[in-house]
Amino acid sequence: MSWATDPGEFVRRHLRVAPVAEVPEIQLHQAEEPIGLWLLTEGEYYSEAPPPFWAFAWAGGQGLARYLLDHPAEVAGRNVVDLASGSGIVAIAAALAGAAQVWAVEIDPLAVNAIELNATLNNVRLRVIGEDVLDRGLADLGVPVGTDPAPLVVAGDVFYSEPMSARVLTFLRRAARDGADVLVGDPGRAFFPGDYFTTVTSWEIPVRPELESTTSRTVTIWRINPRGAAHPRPDRKKSGTRKARGA
Repeated sequence: MSWATDPGEFVRRHLRVAPVAEVPEIQLHQAEEPIGLWLLTEGEYYSEAPPPFWAFAWAGGQGLARYLLDHPAEVAGRNVVDLASGSGIVAIAAALAGAAQVWAVEIDPLAVNAIELNATLNNVRLRVIGEDVLDRGLADLGVPVGTDPAPLVVAGDVFYSEPMSARVLTFLRRAARDGADVLVGDPGRAFFPGDYFTTVTSWEIPVRPELESTTSRTVTIWRINPRGAAHPRPDRKKSGTRKARGA
């Protein structure tokens, strides 16, 4: 069955429901074998087709979801936007931690279906936006700005390519200028723009070797500094690169 025929059924058929390693409070539809699923979605490692980022709980997303659940004051009563939501893990964590409303933003139609299924699985309500919003502001998405408490924008594991990182940073800085708080979970990706962020906390998270070529990564939670120049940029030679993305 082609995923385009019935995306929701495709997700249910080819992924299994399992708790997330670092966030066992959350269950997701997850792929057991990455390359096979990649081929089923009509992509290959050397092709231009997008890989199934949404089918895995990536380190940055797991770390950020763990942080929100452990620090509910960060989200309680706030409107939250989860950018490049992937599986929806961070958006789900925000909802479970007491957010007023949560927007989950993704451009992959399969990811949109996976997010909706995962939200139902975890008994939370999300407002899922299935389009590219990086050239827009929060108000364009229907997110109230100038509110108290201020809206919160979260992004897990999004700095995996140079073009994507530049666009994401522009969106996050625009949101911060509009009054939003911004939290990012990043496991040392090569294109993380460290000049614009301040460390909140960090810890080691086990990862899947077939995805990361290692058994663990140090995930750091960062808060944006809209004025920049908070930290030097990481050394790309030492930073991990990513074969696929998602939260």
